[in-house]
Amino acid sequence: MKIKFLIPLFTLIIVLTSCKTQQINTTESTPNLAKIQGGMWIPSELKGKNEAEIKTLGGNLTADDIYSIDKPSIKDAIVHFDGGCTAEIISNQGLILTNHHCGYDAIQSHSSVEHDYLTDGFWSENLNNELPNPGMFATIIVSMTNVTNQIFANTQGLKDSELDKILKKNMNQLKSNTIIESWQKIEIKAFSNGNEYYLIVSEVFKDVRLVGAPPSSIGKFGADTDNWMWPRHSGDFSLFRIYADANNHPADYSETNVPYVPKYFIPIKTSGVETGDFTMVLGFPGRTDEYLPSVAIDQIVNKLNPDKIAIREASLAIMDKYMRQDSQIKIQYASKYAGIANYWKKWIGETQGLTKTNAVAKKKLLENDFQNIVNQKGMTTYQNLLSDFETLYDEYGEKAQERDYFVEIFLRNVDGLFLTYRLYQLEQVNEKQGVEAYLNEKDKLMESLKTFYKDFNVKLDQDLFAKLMYLYDSKYAKTKISEEGRRMQWINKANELYSKSNILTYEGLNSILNGNSKSPLSILTEDPLYAFSKSYISRFTSELNPKFLESKSKIDIVQKEYTKALMEVFPDMRYFPDANSTLRITYGQVKGYEPRDGVRYEPKTYLEGIMEKYIPNDYEFDVSKRLIDLHKSKDYGTYSENGQLPINFIGTNHTTGGNSGSPVLDADGNLIGLNFDRVWEGTMSDYFYDAQICRNVMVDVRYILFVIDRYAGAKRLIQEMKLVQ
Repeated sequence: MKIKFLIPLFTLIIVLTSCKTQQINTTESTPNLAKIQGGMWIPSELKGKNEAEIKTLGGNLTADDIYSIDKPSIKDAIVHFDGGCTAEIISNQGLILTNHHCGYDAIQSHSSVEHDYLTDGFWSENLNNELPNPGMFATIIVSMTNVTNQIFANTQGLKDSELDKILKKNMNQLKSNTIIESWQKIEIKAFSNGNEYYLIVSEVFKDVRLVGAPPSSIGKFGADTDNWMWPRHSGDFSLFRIYADANNHPADYSETNVPYVPKYFIPIKTSGVETGDFTMVLGFPGRTDEYLPSVAIDQIVNKLNPDKIAIREASLAIMDKYMRQDSQIKIQYASKYAGIANYWKKWIGETQGLTKTNAVAKKKLLENDFQNIVNQKGMTTYQNLLSDFETLYDEYGEKAQERDYFVEIFLRNVDGLFLTYRLYQLEQVNEKQGVEAYLNEKDKLMESLKTFYKDFNVKLDQDLFAKLMYLYDSKYAKTKISEEGRRMQWINKANELYSKSNILTYEGLNSILNGNSKSPLSILTEDPLYAFSKSYISRFTSELNPKFLESKSKIDIVQKEYTKALMEVFPDMRYFPDANSTLRITYGQVKGYEPRDGVRYEPKTYLEGIMEKYIPNDYEFDVSKRLIDLHKSKDYGTYSENGQLPINFIGTNHTTGGNSGSPVLDADGNLIGLNFDRVWEGTMSDYFYDAQICRNVMVDVRYILFVIDRYAGAKRLIQEMKLVQ
């Protein structure tokens, strides 16, 4: 029997043990292929080297097939979905495919006791039944143009504020001189740590309607336990549709709007994938830091990540205890637990991957070569960059560590302390903006806190406070005291503050703030929990965070110069700008991997694996009767592979947050999968990509088609699509 809430702690034991095993053999059997994988490339800059790499890996696409402003191309079908995910257009009627977790909020908002779309799924019968989503938007890129020279015009020799002033002036002038249609949007974004700039023209559609979604038992199968893991068995997809006005232009929601007719939509391949097949992912990856120096990676591995992992591990253990004992608390804290566990798990995998691939040592080798070339060529501008990094990161490390402690404890894990932070902000509004602003902000705060208190358990939070403040105090207190004495000190302190505070219930806080602008805040500042927190919060906002930001700003200046220097010193290096939520492509192959000695993962999973994980009535691993019946009868339609139904597969594509919902294309540009995650050990690809261990996780498009067609019977949607063999 699978016990859900023990999984994270059990997993941690595996990680700590496996970190002691031998290093992965990073010698690629086909080194030429390993060297041309990884990277998040700008689609308008693919001609030449990238085009050749695509062909070497098995792709048949040209640069113009992927990106063109003169003819329809694949980029015209790639959608930035609601600002945080990716989607793709898969029909000539604006039908878009994205992840279930990307559409989750919309699915939830339309759900009710009578129509529980999260549990049962949703499938619209026709266009009239598709559900509008106020505030949701879909962005399609029209063009991306390198405007670096225009932005840096007349800036030679300028630095700091003078440089920023001219850069902004040049940006504004370029924007005003660029002719676009009235329904289009223009922005200029920095790339390569501020060394390059691109002008991006896009169209933002504000009428996006829910078309279909599988039940959570398919769309979220495995949930928190399987998150970041392989093998996976998730049908993480949902369907929406873009609507436009009568002229096929973006428009606010209206009943008179019609389905958008795209310039291009992606055909869907139904014959499946095999090991070694070419794969290409297009999307809007959020953030990477591939060019950090070795000192920064060493700090992440040995200082920053361990602290955050320890805090969240302690938090999860306390939540786990209470959730096991009380079903109501389990419901209240399910989402919080998942959110905290998500990055806790990522940081563990990230640290493990950076350690196993010798990322720090490899970066040091590059830096040694860099310094030697700089010295030999007399490149004085770059001679002190690495030593500057050493000095700056030494200063930054202590500030970043303490800031992480504060953020994790006060803003992420202990709800009572987060509440005091929100109240501190309210008090600051009163002091700096006056009574009217305070009253307006107070009303908005009290409305938002209704949900907060609904999912808040005082006793659980008190235990979180005692444990995490003990960790904070152990790290930073100047007083000498035994560990047991310190532990009891914080247990007693938590009991005192939580028993006497009046802000831990909605009614209590409402009674305090229900008055004029002066007396309520006077009463608030006397509340024991708020009074305790205020000194920490005040120090954070006035001292700790400003010093951290100042230190980071100094590093950013050197990082910008170092990034420029790398391109100059190593002109033949495979260089791509870090992710910044703009349209990128990455390419690779379907491939398994070996996470540790003696363990080999195959690249594909099947429906049999879902049945092996099946736990009746479990919120993570339950399976619907409909899917069980289809499995028993082997009623897979035309979507099977040797009598089995394919579910997920993995590949060497370089992805990160924001690539959720990205299309996975084959050698000819047909849809073969839907990106939704990365493997645990490969989460370090945000800092250091290694083709031997980094894998993205994808839903096989045949499972998506099977769920739409055989499971849900939504054949009208299948008929919209262009299916190819």
